[in-house]
Amino acid sequence: MKNIAVCASHFITDAHRLQIERTAESVGFSVTYFDTQAALEEKIADFEVLFGYIPPELLPGARSLRWLCAASAGVDHLLDDAIWPHPDCLLSNSSGAYGPTISEHILMVLLMLLRRMPEYQQPLLRREWPFLTPIRSITGSYMVLLGTGDIGSNTARRLKALGAEVTGVCRSGRAAEPAFDRVVPLSGLEGVLPRADALILSLPATAETAGILSRERLALLPETAYMVNVGRGSAIDQEALVEALQGGRLAGAALDVMTPEPLPADHPLWSCPNMIITPHVSGNMSLGLTCDLDIDMFCRDLAHYGAGEPLEHLVDRKRGY
Repeated sequence: MKNIAVCASHFITDAHRLQIERTAESVGFSVTYFDTQAALEEKIADFEVLFGYIPPELLPGARSLRWLCAASAGVDHLLDDAIWPHPDCLLSNSSGAYGPTISEHILMVLLMLLRRMPEYQQPLLRREWPFLTPIRSITGSYMVLLGTGDIGSNTARRLKALGAEVTGVCRSGRAAEPAFDRVVPLSGLEGVLPRADALILSLPATAETAGILSRERLALLPETAYMVNVGRGSAIDQEALVEALQGGRLAGAALDVMTPEPLPADHPLWSCPNMIITPHVSGNMSLGLTCDLDIDMFCRDLAHYGAGEPLEHLVDRKRGY
């Protein structure tokens, strides 16, 4: 019997276990669950398939490994060839499970910025009764989404439903999602930034995306623009962002990701005006739908793997996605 190790017990329900076990049995696998990564470390050499949150430092000991399915969408911590026990090991991720929850987070912080909630916060804590006007709306706004994958597409649908004009920006300049009014290649980013009411980033961490929102590109945004980042902090020149916010050259920002994480208590981002900081919680496994989607995706690919078919969510370790 071939073996699967599952190390994701903090979100797996009894129904999820039954779903995994039925799929595994159908393709000739048995399943072992681990409550901790330390417990997995002792047995990791026995498993052909790993699913869940697997620390990269454990992988060299996974001598039987042929496929690792990460329960996360981001896999930048798993891209170093040196950590893999065999060069032909497959890596897949769970990109596709997080679109609903992260797009809702984006809507939340974007509406908070547009309706000036960061400015209300301190007066209300002092039990004052302010009235700030004017506020702004998603309706009629021009939104630029840097990243048109699962998260970008889910966000585009929601923004379009609320009356925004939505432009996507991605490497290829193409996206299947019909909610985008237009999609331009990365070379067209400078051309769309000066119109943006908001710029939303949902990019993975790769060599191509590092520093993509440079000081020069930040300067192209209007002073009235907002910026939201739910991808990776490495995509943004944070020093330039701090200067733009403190100098009034950007209306506000919402960051769920930053560099480093956790953000040090004395970091200047904490004190920037009109800033919303959340501790990398836009995704995770806090929403039941995300957990269900994550398990569904793993089970579909497990069926493909058992049948010798290509994985739906295979990651190119050279490209990072």
